[in-house]
Amino acid sequence: MRNKYIENFEKAQIAEKNIPDFRAGDTVRLAVTIKEGDKTRVQNYEGVCIAIRGEGTGKTVTVRKIGANGVGIERVFPIYTDSINEITVVRRGRVRRAKLFYLRDLAGKAARIKELRRK
Repeated sequence: MRNKYIENFEKAQIAEKNIPDFRAGDTVRLAVTIKEGDKTRVQNYEGVCIAIRGEGTGKTVTVRKIGANGVGIERVFPIYTDSINEITVVRRGRVRRAKLFYLRDLAGKAARIKELRRK
């Protein structure tokens, strides 16, 4: 049982953000605000969404990208945080699971995800 005042507050926060519809297997680009000293800048983080968990304002997304020298980098982003300016879906993936943790063990061409073709 959750407090109705907290639920109303969370609904108001969720209504402010414009989040596109995406799921695991989709390649997403997140525009993240980074603060360095007194300066701020926006840096894009693009990778495959391997998991979405939580609900309400506590909802998080795990994004995996391949960095330098083929090293996999995963970051967990709270979706409704102020540090995320924009979320863009780059391509839709065709997968059969909700959590794609098996991609951690794959490398190269084996780690590719087929693109979802819309009719």
